[in-house]
Order: sequence, then structure tokens, then C-alpha cells
Amino acid sequence: MTTVITIDDHPLFRKGLAQLLEMDKQLELIGEAASGREGIKLAEKLRPELILLDLNMAEMDGIETLRHLKKSELDAHIVMMTVSDHEEDLVAAIRSGADGYLLKDMEPEDTLLSINKVINGEMVISNRLTSLLAHALKAENTIPDSASQAGLTERELEIVKQIAQGHSNKIIARQLNIVESTVKVHVKHALKKLKLKSRVEIAVWATNNLHD
Repeated sequence: MTTVITIDDHPLFRKGLAQLLEMDKQLELIGEAASGREGIKLAEKLRPELILLDLNMAEMDGIETLRHLKKSELDAHIVMMTVSDHEEDLVAAIRSGADGYLLKDMEPEDTLLSINKVINGEMVISNRLTSLLAHALKAENTIPDSASQAGLTERELEIVKQIAQGHSNKIIARQLNIVESTVKVHVKHALKKLKLKSRVEIAVWATNNLHD
């Protein structure tokens, strides 16, 4: 079972999420919070494996809450759940460490599928937002537009391609017959060379700049 808490200031949406999570026998909802500050305290107390976090909340918004959670010693996946399809919100969430960015109007089955991908080590964003993230990256002229321009090694390029396919570090390690800690080092180097901040950005960059 994967333990889950939700942080959202809309009671009706929290209720809907609770009903959705009940559909998956591998997910266990262990707590709900109605604000960012309450959510941080609840997360520190219950130490869940997954946090579903609203973006637009009064007092402390989702991005600020996300940053506080990431600074703590929690080892939890954090997925933003929002109605916002604005580029700046998406980029802020991804660069603040979100493991996923899902729109609240997604089909329930798609939401559960995305949540399970995150649990398995993948990073997910709603399909229609991928182009927004690509646009944001393209607007940053300092980002290399090819593997050679970035100076990626052959191994780093292999791993970038694997990330673009949605593979976790564990799966990449198995595919390339190397240890997971080595994959993490290569990912870190690739991020630095590509001037990116997250695996989602790597995947979008690869889709737009790597062509077989």
C-alpha cells in the first residue's frame, strides 16, 4: 500500500479525491489538509509516501507549500493537482521539485494512471501541457538545442533518451546494466549540461531536440 495525504482548500474536491483513491486498492488515504500550513504539519506527522497538492490556495499557495515540503526531510512524491494551465505555474511547480502536474479536469482513470506512474518513479504532466513546457524551454536561449552542443557523453545521451521514454532510474539501471547510483550521477550531469532543473524538462527537451 502507498500512503497518501491530500492538501486542498476545497472540501468537495478533497471528497472527490478520496473517492477516487478508494478505487485503487494499492493507495491508502491517511490524511487530509485544508491549507498549506496544515498540510506541512500533517505531512511531517504522518510521513506519507505520496502528497497530492493543490496549487491555488489562500495564505500559503501550492508552490510555497511545495518548496517547504521539499526542504524538509520527507521522502514523498509530490503531485500538483490544479485547474491552472498557465505556463508560469507549470514551470514554477516543476522547477520547485514537483513530481507531477495534473489538471483537475482529467478523466478519473487517467488521473489514477498518472499517480501510479509517479509512485513507480516517473514524472508526469497532463498531456496538453507538454507544449507549454516546451515553449518555456525554447524561450530560454541559453539552453542547448542539440546533444553535441550540450556536450553530452554517449552514456548521458542514452540516459536522456530513457528518461524521455518515462523510465525511472531503477529501470534505466536495469536496461543499461549499471547500478542506480551511477544513473543518478549521469542524470545530475545531464541536467547541468542542458541547463535544466527536472526530469520532466529533460523529457520535453529530448522530444523536441533528439531525432533518430
